[in-house]
Amino acid sequence: MDAAKSKWEIVASHVFTYFNFLNLILFGLIVISGKYKNMLFMGIVVSNALIGIVQECKVKKLVDKLSVITATKAKRLSEDGGIEEVAIGELKVGDVIRVSTGDQLAVDCETMASQGLEVNESLLTGESLAVLKKKGDQLYSGSNVTAGTATARVIHVGEDNYATQLVKKAKTKRRATSEMQIAIKRIIKYVGYAIMPIGIVLYYIQRTVGGNDISDSIVNTVAGVLGMIPEGLVLLTSISFILGVGRLAKKNALVQEMEAIEALARVDVLCLDKTGTITTGELKVEQIFFVDGAADQKKTERVLQNISYAFEETNATSDALRRYFKKADDMEIVDRIPFSSKRKYMGIAVREEGAEISYRLGAPEYLTDDRAVLSRAERFAAEGMRVLLLTAQKPVALIVLSDVIKEDAPETFRFFREKDVDIRILSGDNPLTVSIIGSRAGLPGAERYVDARELPEDMEELRKAIGDYTVFGRVSPEKKQMIVKAFEAENRVTGMVGDGVNDVLALKDADCGIAMASGSDAAKQTAHIVLLDSDFSSMKDIVKEGRTIISNIERVSVLYLTKTLYSIMLCVLFIIMGESYPFIPIQLSLIGGTAIGLPSFVLAFERHEDTIPRGFLRNVLRISLPAAVILTASLAVITVLDMIFHLGEIAVSTLNLLAGGIVSFGVLIAVCIPMSRLRFALCVVVVSMFSAALLLFPHFFGVAPIVELVLTLVS
Repeated sequence: MDAAKSKWEIVASHVFTYFNFLNLILFGLIVISGKYKNMLFMGIVVSNALIGIVQECKVKKLVDKLSVITATKAKRLSEDGGIEEVAIGELKVGDVIRVSTGDQLAVDCETMASQGLEVNESLLTGESLAVLKKKGDQLYSGSNVTAGTATARVIHVGEDNYATQLVKKAKTKRRATSEMQIAIKRIIKYVGYAIMPIGIVLYYIQRTVGGNDISDSIVNTVAGVLGMIPEGLVLLTSISFILGVGRLAKKNALVQEMEAIEALARVDVLCLDKTGTITTGELKVEQIFFVDGAADQKKTERVLQNISYAFEETNATSDALRRYFKKADDMEIVDRIPFSSKRKYMGIAVREEGAEISYRLGAPEYLTDDRAVLSRAERFAAEGMRVLLLTAQKPVALIVLSDVIKEDAPETFRFFREKDVDIRILSGDNPLTVSIIGSRAGLPGAERYVDARELPEDMEELRKAIGDYTVFGRVSPEKKQMIVKAFEAENRVTGMVGDGVNDVLALKDADCGIAMASGSDAAKQTAHIVLLDSDFSSMKDIVKEGRTIISNIERVSVLYLTKTLYSIMLCVLFIIMGESYPFIPIQLSLIGGTAIGLPSFVLAFERHEDTIPRGFLRNVLRISLPAAVILTASLAVITVLDMIFHLGEIAVSTLNLLAGGIVSFGVLIAVCIPMSRLRFALCVVVVSMFSAALLLFPHFFGVAPIVELVLTLVS
């Protein structure tokens, strides 16, 4: 749902609709006809609108509260030199802000001081490579900070931002895909086109060829047009999605696009990073291995102490180093290179005894080609460790760290395996390390790993290769995006879970992007769903909820589309035959209320987690189309029998309604299979209600008492 909607916009979206306008016209025609009992359908129309308004307002209130958690904020420098978090809307020209890795700029700024600030301006320029920003350079709104920190002065806000309009056009975030909504909108579009001409022709046939008076012609026409309107389907779909947003919010998931609920329910490949899913995100320094045992180990430790505290922004690695090493600033640092997921290292340059020495700390394979050092690093990695290499033009020391595996990781992976969802790990770490950690955590197929740098760049070749691996290591942001696109090219519904700037490209192009609330602003703004508790294990409940919602909508869609299909077929058939339309509005209200309306609301809120096959329209038409054909053929036969045996108007009307009820309840039973206690009780109740209506109030519904009907048929 759109959280930005005002209450008035919510009311307007449920009241001022095309189908409500049509219903109002039909209501007016019934008033003109004088047969007021046929106005019962307006009670359903009003109830539908009220239910939709109340439910969406309730969910909006809940989502508005949660949205505050993920709202974009800025770090503004206060007058006393401190830093305060403020909403973007509170910034004004002249304010000084602090930006760091993971931030997305929402205002235009001028850099005042920079510590290796790198900015991705792809939303503005289309260039995916990050740009190094120095003092005096401009920072544009819509850009993402990929590395470093800086202080900057705000020069434009709001509509004055240079990039405001450009960003709106340049943002290529892919909306979550909703096969169901696309199909329903297509149905509504075609039905909307057909209603007016069919209604006009139907009235003409009823009035002229059928020989009915004006009043009966209007009632018959209203009945034909009324049955074609799938308003209940539109309402139920909207309410189900709205309530789904609310239920997911209670499970700490903020849905930023309602379509994401369906995309998530249909996901069969889930790509995710190791950190925060298999592991807690925390690291622990296990040991320091000095490459040259005779080297100055104390000096090396001093370097590690200084580099660990050289940068303001932190990540899991720097946090682990800070827990292990005491703070030291006894070296003269003349330059800093912050960590970047692209280059896989950070560094400092220090001045010692008049000479400048550069130190680098990062992934060994990015910093050296010394086979002995790399072999040692691989041995540590084979034990499931993460390894960093410190260099000073040559390898100095290996820092060995271990990941903390989450206790609930095995259970989470088991859940997805049972739900036929394949897990793929896309990590920037050593693939062997990730593979071993995945195996320890119970990830199926974790032993099948690859260094993503060895994967082909050609999309066709990549599509063939990705099926062979479960773990992808040393994955760059661009390669993550390519892997996600490759799965989608294989007709897989792909979800991407991420929390960093390096995940943004993949989140943007996934069928359903899921970000952690503790992650970067850029990731949260790009994702379709935000996990407010930043806990991957909560995905189990979210997937269950999504599958329940979509499965229920698909089931009850069969009920509504059956009515729409047979109404269209009957209109066309009885126009061709030149006969009176077989139903009157009050009869359709009875069928709709007992065989469709009440069951749909019961079935829509069932709790189950069925796997959702692709092909919404195919799944629905598999039941609804044959049922519509059977009913149309049955009523045609009844009409022909009346022509031959002159059964009488009241007998024909009764037989038509019985046929309509029998076929409609047959469809209900079909969608209730497998039959549970609740579903069986539902079928018994609605059939009893339909039967009671015919037995107790036959004349009100335009039918003959059953005894009278039997005597008529016998005679």
